[in-house]
Order: sequence, then C-alpha cells, then structure tokens
Amino acid sequence: MLRLLNRWFRKSKTVNNEPINKVSLIVIILIDIFILANVFIGLADISDWYMSPSQAYPCYNEWRSYQEKTTGKKDLEIIEKSLNEWLGDGLIKNRQGLQQIYLDNNIGHLGKVSPVCLKYAEYQDQINKPQNLEILRNINQSQLDINKLKETNSTIRAQYDSTLLEKIAEQPQNQSINQVAAGKAKQQLEQNNRKIAIAESEILVAEQELIAKPESTRLISFLQDQSSFQELSSSYQQASFWYPSIQFAFQAGFLLPLILIALFVHRIAQNKRYGLISLISWHLLVIFLIPLLLKIFEFLQVGIVFQFLRNIFSVLFGGLLFLINYVYIFLVPVVGFAIIKFFQQFVFNTKVQAAKRLQNSCCVSCGKKIRNQDIFCTHCGYHQYVECQSCHHPTYRDLSFCNHCGHSQDELSNPNE
Repeated sequence: MLRLLNRWFRKSKTVNNEPINKVSLIVIILIDIFILANVFIGLADISDWYMSPSQAYPCYNEWRSYQEKTTGKKDLEIIEKSLNEWLGDGLIKNRQGLQQIYLDNNIGHLGKVSPVCLKYAEYQDQINKPQNLEILRNINQSQLDINKLKETNSTIRAQYDSTLLEKIAEQPQNQSINQVAAGKAKQQLEQNNRKIAIAESEILVAEQELIAKPESTRLISFLQDQSSFQELSSSYQQASFWYPSIQFAFQAGFLLPLILIALFVHRIAQNKRYGLISLISWHLLVIFLIPLLLKIFEFLQVGIVFQFLRNIFSVLFGGLLFLINYVYIFLVPVVGFAIIKFFQQFVFNTKVQAAKRLQNSCCVSCGKKIRNQDIFCTHCGYHQYVECQSCHHPTYRDLSFCNHCGHSQDELSNPNE
C-alpha cells in the first residue's frame, strides 16, 4: 500500500520522471480544482434528473395528513386550503391549476407524475370556481370581523374594573383614561357578542354550503377511497426505497466514462512517452475517482444496502438500530482490504506490469523504451536484472521465474525484502 501511495505522489508531480516546476504545478492544481468543481456540479445536476418521490407523488404528504387527521372539520380544512392556495400569489398570479403544476414536474426530469396524484389535482382544480372563491372570501372577512370584535371585548373587559373605580370615586367622564364608560361597557359587550354570534352563524352556513358543493363531495369521496390511497402510499414507499440507488446509478454512469477515458489516455500517453499528457490524465483520473469514492460511501449510508441492513436489524433487535454502525465499522475495512488486494493482485501487480513491459522492450520500473541489452534504464536508472538464488545467473527483476534455470523467484526470494 505504501508503495502505491509513493507511486501516486511521484506520478502526480513528475513529467518523464523529472519534477515539474512550481508554476506548472500551481497551474495543474488550479485545473484540478476547476474540473473537480464541475464534476460535483454535474453530479448534482444528474442527481436531480430522475424525479424524486416528492416530485413523482406530490399529493402524498397532503393526502396522508388528511388520512391521519381525526378532527371533524378535516373535510372543510382541505377544501379551504385548496381555495386559499388559489387566492395566494402562486396560482392566481400564474392562472395555473394544480394539475398543470404537477405536470410541470415532468419538464427536464426523467419519470412521470403519478396518475393518482393527477386525478387528485383534477378534483382540486374543480373546486377552484369563482363562486367558491367568493364564499371563502366572505368566510375570511367574517372571521376577521369576529377577531376584531373579540379584541374589542377583551379591551373592554380589561378596562371595566378601572371604570368602576372611576365611577365610585365620582371622577368626571372627560378625565377618564378609558374609552368606554362603566355604564356602557356591559351594553357594548352584549352588542358585540350579538354581532359575533350572527357572524359565526353566517360562517357555519357558508361552510356547509361549501362542503355541499358537488365538486367538494367528489374530492372528499376520492380522499376517503382507501384503495386509491393505499396504491399511492405503496408506490411512494417503493420509490423512496429505490431513489438513493437510482441516484447512485446515474452518478456512477456519469463518472465511469470519465474514469475510463482518463485511464485510456493515461495508458496511451505512457506508451507513447507523452509526459505532460500522462501527468494531466493521471490527475484527471484521480479527480474522477474521488467523487466516485465519496458517492459509494454516501450510498452505503442511505442506499439499498443500508435499507436492507436496517430492515434486518429492525426485525432482529427492534429499536437497536445503532448496531448497524458496528456492522459498518467492521465491514467497511474488510471490503477495503479486499479492494486493495484486488488492485495489488490484478491491476497494479508489479510482476504482471514487468512482464508486459519486458515484452515491449521497456523498463520494468518506469515503462520507457530501452534496448534489450541495457542493464540500467537510461530514463530512471533502474537496475533491470537480479541474481537468481538458484543458478546465480542474472535474470529479469520483478518476474516470477528465472530466464536461465526456470526456478521460481518467489520461493527463493526473501519475504522481508
């Protein structure tokens, strides 16, 4: 592992095995930062490409809230909410219905809005008629009048004790600090209470009229349809379960072509001895690998793997979900060790690389072209041969068998070397 890190640092700051100057290094670092920022911007954009559960099922939370409410006025509340949204700045300003707003979620996204939510929005839009909006305006105005009358009554009651003391003390009315005299306070309270009762009765009649509208009864019947809600809830839960995995798949699909291209260019540049291109492509390869590793760890925390473990631990241990962290603490190092072994064995195996370079008449260390009879590399100075411990003839370094006696060099080599 240490050898791989040393090799990475050496390749990141050398061109043809020669250190690059400080100005060039600064330029490369700036390029790295710029590209890395654009990679993360691209990842954010492609993450939003596939519709999220809240975009595909925009009516779910509101419908679930309706289902969970136990108050007797929940039918009226959802109707008033729909009308108030139309009266607000959003809908009435743009003259858009709720169904059109839901359909706009399809623009620039992969996926489609749930047909159940579109049906829900259609029923909501049918409520938003001018006469229903006028009824709601009258209700809101009456409620404002009631609130003002109640505030007035509260003020009168607060001042009533003070006016009684003024009357007992025979203080002149023009010197009173209160707005209503004690003798008129009770009369004013009774008059205001009558107005409040009349306004409340008018509101009750208006609310019953609003609920009795055909478009309102259609919406309420649809909301009370348990089969439609269960279909919506099941689809939403399934979409929420798979969404992190889909996001990771899109992000990996965005990064993998960049990684493969950078790796391909780097290999070509090394073989052709294009030092600067090899350096830049190596930096790009590292830059593209960093976000991929971060997304892998993020996926392990929120993706299907985490959900699978969460479900298992919920069944086995109930609320002891913190035990999942123990699994990650022990599992991730094991997976990391397996990945390291894989790359050491197959990707960065020095014996495999040395064999390929020998076939191409290249230095077994730096990969540059040399003559077959050269003992030392003219580019990096690496000794190409080592003494066979069996026949004592010089054989190629870093290869598994002696090219004179065919004896295994792995068996004879010191494991501590």
